[in-house]
Amino acid sequence: MGRAPSPFATKIPYEKKDLKIVGTNPTARGDAVDKVTGRARYASDISLPGQLIGRVLRSPHARANILSIDTSAAEALAGVKAVVTRDDFPDMAIEHAASGELMVNFRDVTRNMMARENVLYDGHPVAAVAATSDAIAKQALKLIKVEYEVLPHVIDVRDAMKPDAPILHEDQFTKGVEPKPTTPSNVAARMESKLGDIEKGFAEAEIIIEREFNTKPVHQGYIEPQASIANYTEGGLAEVWTGTQGHFVFRAQIAKLLEMDLSKVKVIPTELGGGFGGKNNVYLEPLAVMLSKKGKRPVKMVMDRDEVFRATGPTSGTNVKVKMGCTRDGRITAAQAELNYQSGAYAGSSLPLATITVFTRYDLENVSVVGHDVTTNRPKVAAYRAPGAPMVAFGVETVIDEMAR
Repeated sequence: MGRAPSPFATKIPYEKKDLKIVGTNPTARGDAVDKVTGRARYASDISLPGQLIGRVLRSPHARANILSIDTSAAEALAGVKAVVTRDDFPDMAIEHAASGELMVNFRDVTRNMMARENVLYDGHPVAAVAATSDAIAKQALKLIKVEYEVLPHVIDVRDAMKPDAPILHEDQFTKGVEPKPTTPSNVAARMESKLGDIEKGFAEAEIIIEREFNTKPVHQGYIEPQASIANYTEGGLAEVWTGTQGHFVFRAQIAKLLEMDLSKVKVIPTELGGGFGGKNNVYLEPLAVMLSKKGKRPVKMVMDRDEVFRATGPTSGTNVKVKMGCTRDGRITAAQAELNYQSGAYAGSSLPLATITVFTRYDLENVSVVGHDVTTNRPKVAAYRAPGAPMVAFGVETVIDEMAR
């Protein structure tokens, strides 16, 4: 199969005009005309000759062991050209890399992309199919038989930190604690920073306010759902059209996850219908490439809105405790915070950014900040506009308002 023709063809030239506007040096957006005239091509607008439609089978359980997967009936269905499961993707060793504002662990990324021995949240991908129509693809999903052993789950960060909480990862031990723990924990990491003498600061305070705040995971809510089109050529080149905030990051991750040479992966970014940090992570792209490779035709995959909310990363749900002291003339003498951030099914929340931004708006002499990165049975979190900062700002500024009264 040769390289598919580019779906991008027409561009409307921008005609510079003298306009009556506020300001003296206007800058025209290069993509404005295409967007307002409907010529902009988003990922779901792309269609390639002979393309198949891909769909994902997702776990109905928040936590369960996968005992078996039988895809034989789906593969036998007329119109189905490819089926992929955990067996089609290489397992990854622990290796960290930057992905947007957050860090990723490739071992976790591949398991988030396609579940292996267990599922860790409702919506976790278990299998994917490519068929000649969307209706056939959906029918094929119903024919895949998955045997689960349903297990207790935990979705709240406070509950996940309790000693008797269900443990998501038996090989996860809290980092940042000495001596190194020997018991697995949902607390993936502990971070601590101090400045000055916090006890002395509170002793000098005439007013002390201590409050606790809880926030839920909040999704970015972008208008455009995740969509990807992949074409795996006879020459072994993977071409991927996708809505992304970082096409070079996607290129590197696709190559890594599929054990391909980087030069054999080409990512073409389309117009983006919103991302706000949530489109720094691969979800459909490696699946589409593998389905295209097995089906020998281009594969188009578009998430439903339900899938977006069930299986892509929101920001962290948090438990934030803030204690601050000041004198009656308004001088802050001490500031203390405990930040508990849930990362979802795999470690790596925006906790590091939260710990360095929690009190940055104030000139303080005595500070103590402790943070915990906590795994829960929810989708792996993603960045969301100033990752980690809004939740701590909410807590700190609420306490400041109360102190000012």
